[in-house]
Amino acid sequence: MSFVWVILVALIVLILPNWLESRRQTPDLSKVTGQMAELEMGRTHYRWMGPVRGPVIVAIHGLSTNSVVWNAMSKGLVGLGYRVLVYDLYGRGFSDAVKGRQNADFFVMQLEELLEDQGLHQDLTLLGYSMGGAIATAFAARNPDRMKRLVLLAASGIDVNEDPQHRFMRRWPVLGDWLHALREPLQMRRRLSAHEDEMRSVPDLFEGQERDLARKGYFPSLLSSRRGILADRQMVAHRGLGVDGIPVLAIWAEKDEVIPISSVGTLAQWNRTARQEVIEGAGHGMPYTHPDEVVESLRELLPRD
Repeated sequence: MSFVWVILVALIVLILPNWLESRRQTPDLSKVTGQMAELEMGRTHYRWMGPVRGPVIVAIHGLSTNSVVWNAMSKGLVGLGYRVLVYDLYGRGFSDAVKGRQNADFFVMQLEELLEDQGLHQDLTLLGYSMGGAIATAFAARNPDRMKRLVLLAASGIDVNEDPQHRFMRRWPVLGDWLHALREPLQMRRRLSAHEDEMRSVPDLFEGQERDLARKGYFPSLLSSRRGILADRQMVAHRGLGVDGIPVLAIWAEKDEVIPISSVGTLAQWNRTARQEVIEGAGHGMPYTHPDEVVESLRELLPRD
């Protein structure tokens, strides 16, 4: 009998991640505050903010956030006269959880399809935060003729602090999948609770993150991104941007525990024309903890077009 119990317990442990994922819900589209674009890969949720005739900035969020992370900063950008387009990456917010390896090709295709859907073809200003910075860089390197400027906030693809647990989960299929499915929801809920006060200072940010933690496809998307676009350093892309003469502004957070300040020196080696600034006292969440300081840093690079 003891052997049977061991087998039963082992089976329960083995199937637990899949059972937990099956209990999560698809996004409730009745709560959508923007619009849905029916793209070839899947539905993408997007929102426009700012004057109809203002110059456009397309803002791309990071790995574990969704487009509400821009709610605080977008007010400052709109105040400068810009029209801001934000959208949810696949598997986040209200966008579909699309199957496929979430590498540069995957995310660039989503962005290309959304830009086509919105009639945005030339003179693009992309604003990428964390993983969104890696996506924006990949797009710009492949479409230099369409770019006006590239703005990076604590961008991935240069240097990164990856803890041993995430490195293990990224590198080892099957066992890494199992561990990520069990560990990541608990860790993310702890982080959400620890930062609740500062996140609640931005409209809908805390609630949007809570919805993501409960939605189907979210955690598999995180792991797929870690194994995809976040596993690559973008040295070739950044060097190409310098050769092509695309204006680049990179803004870093002084106390960022995710993207180290060493990225300043690395990017300077890759692209000597990139302008770089550091927000003192800010951590990785600077788009919502220090939005005014970030907007002020952008003011000089982003003049009224």
